[in-house]
Amino acid sequence: MKRMAKIVSVLLAIALLALSFAGCGNGETTAPAGGSASGDVIKIGGTAPLTGPAAIYGQAAKAGAEIAVEEINALGGVQFELSYEDDENDPEKAINAYNKLKDWGMQVSLGAVTTKPCIALASEVDSDRIFALTPSASSTDVIDASDAMFQMCFTDPNQGVASAQYIKEQNLGTKIGIIYNNSDAYSTGIYQKFVAEAKDQGLNVVETQTFTDDSANDFSSQLNAIKNAGADLLYLPIYYTPASLILSQANKMQYTPVMFGVDGMDGILTVENFDTSLAEGVILLTPFTADAEDEKTQSFVEKYQAKMGEVPNQFAADAYDCIYAIYNAIQKAGITADMSAADTCEQLIATFTASDFSYDGLTGLGVTWQASGEVSKQPKGMVIQNGVYVGMDNAEAAAPADAEEETEEETEE
Repeated sequence: MKRMAKIVSVLLAIALLALSFAGCGNGETTAPAGGSASGDVIKIGGTAPLTGPAAIYGQAAKAGAEIAVEEINALGGVQFELSYEDDENDPEKAINAYNKLKDWGMQVSLGAVTTKPCIALASEVDSDRIFALTPSASSTDVIDASDAMFQMCFTDPNQGVASAQYIKEQNLGTKIGIIYNNSDAYSTGIYQKFVAEAKDQGLNVVETQTFTDDSANDFSSQLNAIKNAGADLLYLPIYYTPASLILSQANKMQYTPVMFGVDGMDGILTVENFDTSLAEGVILLTPFTADAEDEKTQSFVEKYQAKMGEVPNQFAADAYDCIYAIYNAIQKAGITADMSAADTCEQLIATFTASDFSYDGLTGLGVTWQASGEVSKQPKGMVIQNGVYVGMDNAEAAAPADAEEETEEETEE
């Protein structure tokens, strides 16, 4: 009996030890969304800054993707399982996170949310032959390194060109000042194309100033130089954190040019301790406006607000579109869950680049992809009014009425 009791004790100890290992984790992996791990689902993984200064982007993308997976799984048929790993906007950590997802059994990747980590992942998905569709890493360096890496957001060069064209078409400024991050591929890529297109458009760039990640805390010298040059529009191809400091410091200087940004500034209204009134009138180019009146956008905004307690930004919408574009391509190609990641990759590449494949989503209609992985869609103008993002079409509609009221007041005086 004593020997039997010892055997039972040993077996119990082994069972408890196994359970403890099964429950252990590094605290970074997010709970899978939708489906189960039974093998009858297609596993989609992504890395994102879920913590740290860029977490606004990562959390938004994760939530947007989760909403899409929940909707698709409710339809029956093709089922998805989604898992995100935190990369903290760090390339090395992104590779570690990607490897964890690969060990988990990832069959399709959402790449990384931000540019530098996604550049690091490009060579990984290329050698592993895992198809990746990043929602928001916009540098051309992301897709140059692999035919398996595709983009949902429009590229940095497209943003720079579109910004210059939009400023010219809308007559937003006559003297342009620029502040960009010359240590960041995203910012530099947009800046270079903007300057070239601004010249072609006949825009007058009167002053250009730079900063680096290490010096992104005091912009007084840059702002003074641009103010002294007489710039009436300040172009900011940068992320929202330094942009919030620039707006605050410009306000202290009583410098009030038109502020024109890019998609990396989306999220500025949620920066901690930032006076959002300083963002009034800031114009952005983005593929998504939450105030659009179509049924698809309204449904997404409602679900996102219920989930996150705030209005979705473009990163959420792009990630949502990533899931649905993958879903549509999987259906068109006849891809099943039992296919290898490599076979799935080749099928998705062929489908995404086919002449008869396009996608209608939150961030664009008739969206197509080139063989390079670059997406083709048009950006939209958006302005911050009364603390919310408003499509430029809606904002402009209000302008004539305001102008008319001012004219009437002046006449009465």
